[in-house]
Amino acid sequence: MSLNENNTEEMNGSCPHCSGKHKERGDKEKKDLMNRLKRIEGQVRGVEGMLESNAYCTDILIQVSAITSALNSFNKVLLSNHMRTCVADNIREGNDEIIDELVVTLKKLMK
Repeated sequence: MSLNENNTEEMNGSCPHCSGKHKERGDKEKKDLMNRLKRIEGQVRGVEGMLESNAYCTDILIQVSAITSALNSFNKVLLSNHMRTCVADNIREGNDEIIDELVVTLKKLMK
């Protein structure tokens, strides 16, 4: 299955890892997150190139560490936005179950 087919399935709600919930993001937030992902994608392609050109192991490891750091930064931004919007809005509406969802999410992120 191609990445695009996988993305289409996820958007249609058939992704087994997705909650089925949706979030409308503002243009600025979406653009920032997409730019971050595109930079990470470029870094991953760079590592692929390093492997193809037989780069030294430690050089590759350092680049992979940079990718990991970039993904962690992406998660921090997304989590911060989630807490300021989805979590706060749900609490204001009296839906305290969102706290349990957040706790489960944080546990998964901290594996």
